[in-house]
Amino acid sequence: MAQKYFGTDGIRGQVGKGQITPEFCLRLSWAIGKVFANEGRRAHVLIGKDTRISGYMLESVLQSGFVSAGADVSLLGPIPTPAIAYLTRAVSADVGVVISASHNPYYDNGIKLFDGNGNKLGDALEQQIEAMIQREMVCEDSQSLGKASRISDAPGRYVEFCKNSLPRDFSLRGMKIVLDCAHGAAYQVGPRVFQELGAEVVAMAAQPDGFNINSQCGSTHPEMLQQRVIEEAADIGIAFDGDGDRLVMVDANGELLDGDHLLYIIARSRQAKQSMQGGVVGTVMSNLGLERALEALAVPFARAKVGDRHIMQALHQRGWTLGGEPSGHILTLDLCSTGDAIIAALQVLLAMQQADTPLKDLATGITKAPQVLINVTVDSPAGVCEHPLMIEAQTTYEQQMGARGRILIRPSGTEPLLRIMVEGEDKAEVDLVAQSLAEQAKAIQAA
Repeated sequence: MAQKYFGTDGIRGQVGKGQITPEFCLRLSWAIGKVFANEGRRAHVLIGKDTRISGYMLESVLQSGFVSAGADVSLLGPIPTPAIAYLTRAVSADVGVVISASHNPYYDNGIKLFDGNGNKLGDALEQQIEAMIQREMVCEDSQSLGKASRISDAPGRYVEFCKNSLPRDFSLRGMKIVLDCAHGAAYQVGPRVFQELGAEVVAMAAQPDGFNINSQCGSTHPEMLQQRVIEEAADIGIAFDGDGDRLVMVDANGELLDGDHLLYIIARSRQAKQSMQGGVVGTVMSNLGLERALEALAVPFARAKVGDRHIMQALHQRGWTLGGEPSGHILTLDLCSTGDAIIAALQVLLAMQQADTPLKDLATGITKAPQVLINVTVDSPAGVCEHPLMIEAQTTYEQQMGARGRILIRPSGTEPLLRIMVEGEDKAEVDLVAQSLAEQAKAIQAA
């Protein structure tokens, strides 16, 4: 059944439009409260957020809707998305609510939901919530209203959880790390984790003002981090996104390592320790170089559709624990229930320590095939993707490239963008095909 409100990662959009309005979010939280109501017991809901200015408004509105439905609410304040997943499970709450638009600009926001096990909601529960939204919103009697409180030690609990994902003798003493917090949800807990493990931390983009989240910083804009690592003569650099569930890293020479590199490093380390549980799940966007590098390690590899929920489903189906995307979503299901940038970074640092090898040398086993990703802004990404002229152009170039490459054109699930990915053996050909397809998309948009 097609869903009206929920997309690939919850509900997301521009604040004040569509579903990201006070009116809709009030109905949404009331509906969630009703769906998660338990006979004879109040539903318990956690609400956390990133640092966008609109988070204050949405937090208040969601709290009101839950309380009106008879649910108790615990507020967490600004905290990474994976921390909310962990705390939902740790305090036996019924549902965890994340107010965040991840890597999007400050004027966007969204709502993501976790169940009591810290997993993102399945389609069935999202459909129940959508059906409940259509019903008349009736406030509970005063005697049945919920209550709201704040969990003041939530950041500290999450910091300890991250540290406990490592062996007891693990230490970062003697290591200098530049940490780009994207002015986002990890601006407090991120530096704490690495400092408490002994590292010298140079924090950057850690002064959120409500408007600067992801602005020329973080995992989507790592250029300043690359420069800072060299200036500071640091051992590594780490960049999170706005809600702290994905990362990229920078080696001591300022070279960027994306999610494919990091996934390979973790898999290689686990394979060497014989602790690899099955294989690795990537996505259709994962570079061919990752697939070949894992094959050389005799590690099975499978592809899922884009989105960490699809990776999660594939991992559960196979009984594997490690997966990720080039964008830096890394899932280590033996350690946490969802993608966690801090946990993933610590796993890479653990691999460095156990191999006694610098980051740049750990990534030498993977050679990325030339790949170009172009985002084209269009009013209807799905419509352009399915347009006959777009399909014809893609088919023509696929036939031209043959076994030398592959093309993926898909609508973004979170932004008004058509994503065009071209990968192949010849860089010049890849660039030419990608630009031609982007021009075709722009022509369709202009028509």
